[in-house]
Amino acid sequence: MAYFMKDMTVKDIKETLQNKTKTVIIPTGVVEQHGYHLPLVTDILNVERPVALAGDRLNAVIAPTVNYCFSGGTLPGTINVSPNTFGLYISEICAEFARIGFENIIVFLGHAGTDNKAALSNSLQMLLRRNPELNEKITLSMVQAWDLSQTWLDGFAMEPEHDFHAGLAETSLMKYVAPEVVRDEIAMDDEYTARMMRSDQDWFEKRTKPFDSPFLVEMVGQRDEIEIGVMGFPERATVEIGEKICTEIIDNLVAYVDELEEFRKNK
Repeated sequence: MAYFMKDMTVKDIKETLQNKTKTVIIPTGVVEQHGYHLPLVTDILNVERPVALAGDRLNAVIAPTVNYCFSGGTLPGTINVSPNTFGLYISEICAEFARIGFENIIVFLGHAGTDNKAALSNSLQMLLRRNPELNEKITLSMVQAWDLSQTWLDGFAMEPEHDFHAGLAETSLMKYVAPEVVRDEIAMDDEYTARMMRSDQDWFEKRTKPFDSPFLVEMVGQRDEIEIGVMGFPERATVEIGEKICTEIIDNLVAYVDELEEFRKNK
């Protein structure tokens, strides 16, 4: 069963490590723009709600969620933390769980972002590289919620335009796991801007230099024309699709945790 760390004591942690599980899941999200129909904490709910619904099937300790990282967006309500800061922060948390005695450490992402994910991956790799003794003691995993759901991944692969951020998949998932937070109003940016954001998840970035030189470092920000920031097809969302996505996430997360626990016991 899932053991939620926020409700546990020192004694509970000791007993859990001795008798129940040595796997910990660290949910991570971000506070960021999700249009007018989804809340700023959508990426946090992407991981918190499926884990909560997994219930007795998930044999792991669930750490309190890390709520802030790097979005790249700049619309009102979006809170950005440097990707490098986020990566280092999570790697320090992972090191502490290893010190306590956990042997399978899973960082569970409800938000990715190209820069954010790259920095996190580099930091986790560096943690193992600079502490080679950990390779004999722990497994360290970086799991994205959508990678556990083929239905969600199918949205990314849609042609000719894709379903990325605050679109069909995320809105469907919220309709199922947190219907109380979903608003009726679906607003979109102008047709060209919305289409370009569906074509390339990084199109929202505006890159500029004082003048054209290969030596100059680019200034990267969000395009001025983006006012809402939806990158997908939220109007197509349904509760049924959300249930399917959530079920896939839970089934595959449970299976992966079981695989890690079996590996640990057989070492």
